[in-house]
Amino acid sequence: MDAKKGFALLAAVFVASPFALGFGLVLLVSASDHDNRGGGVGGDFVATAGKLRIGPGYVPAQYAGLIEKAAASCDQGLSAGILAAQLDAESNFNPAAMSYEIRNGKRIPLAKGIAQFIDDTWASQGVDGDGDGDRDVWDPVDAIPSQGKMMCDLLKTAKKHPNYSGSPIELALAGYNAGWGWVDYYDGVPPARFADGQTYSYVKDIMANQARLTAPDTSGTPEMSGEWTKPVNASIGTEYHVPGGMWSSGYHTGIDFTASTGTPVHAIGPAKVVSAGWGGAYGNQVVLRHADGVYSQYAHLSRIDVSAGQTIPGGQVIGLSGNTGNTSGPHLHMEVRTGPAYGSDISPVPYMRSKGIRI
Repeated sequence: MDAKKGFALLAAVFVASPFALGFGLVLLVSASDHDNRGGGVGGDFVATAGKLRIGPGYVPAQYAGLIEKAAASCDQGLSAGILAAQLDAESNFNPAAMSYEIRNGKRIPLAKGIAQFIDDTWASQGVDGDGDGDRDVWDPVDAIPSQGKMMCDLLKTAKKHPNYSGSPIELALAGYNAGWGWVDYYDGVPPARFADGQTYSYVKDIMANQARLTAPDTSGTPEMSGEWTKPVNASIGTEYHVPGGMWSSGYHTGIDFTASTGTPVHAIGPAKVVSAGWGGAYGNQVVLRHADGVYSQYAHLSRIDVSAGQTIPGGQVIGLSGNTGNTSGPHLHMEVRTGPAYGSDISPVPYMRSKGIRI
């Protein structure tokens, strides 16, 4: 059923499973409701990357490897912290979790297992994670890779809609929770008025919780010290996710600072230098990894002043802005990523603000 061509009612009752939302719940939706687009979750949360925090109150040790492998198998920049926070929200890491819908006064089993798949979705999305010839929704060895694959596919779809309200990871979470049809219907994350705020809260809670479940990188301590600062003394020109044909992804994957050639470029925070050199369309670039597992990238430099493997304090000059690579003029292109490579971008401004950077 095409939501944008006008439907009014889905009859059933949603009780416990966030994942089942959109497949069976009470919703009264009029065509005019679509006039108000989804609003994301406020843009104040940022995705982290890196190893998971393991132990009581965090990620159970027996699932951490599965979650990290599922995240690493995705080429769209999916972080282990997001998958872990999602499992926490879905089932509290309980592989025997069951949720129900109420139909005609009876409890009907609905979503199953650690990742809370309903039967129809499991039939199309479930994978044989351990290669034993059996796809078992109750077995985390199958369910967690299936969750990762589905989220990866949703994230890829989300990146095709830079005009939608919400970051790609927020859109993917909303699609997992409510079904992608509702994301299309609202042109973004469904707003708080949708389904009593269940999808809105689901996305917001996961985005807030994923940082708690991600362990900091302490391998550079105490050398990895220093302050957090703007990358360059210049204003922002082109912002994140501006659509356009000049970018291969169809949208701008970072932010541009209007810096003239030769302007000093600073590491935004303490970091290890992952790479420093030619980056194709990015020209001369530097990629840094910060202690929280997030990466920052600085492109089109006219000069590079650091080398791969260095541990540097925040604020250190890493090079000079320039006009190298595929550019239309001198500037600093900067990205914040959940991985070191292209395609794992997240919104840079909320991340920098979360570190106390005034921007």
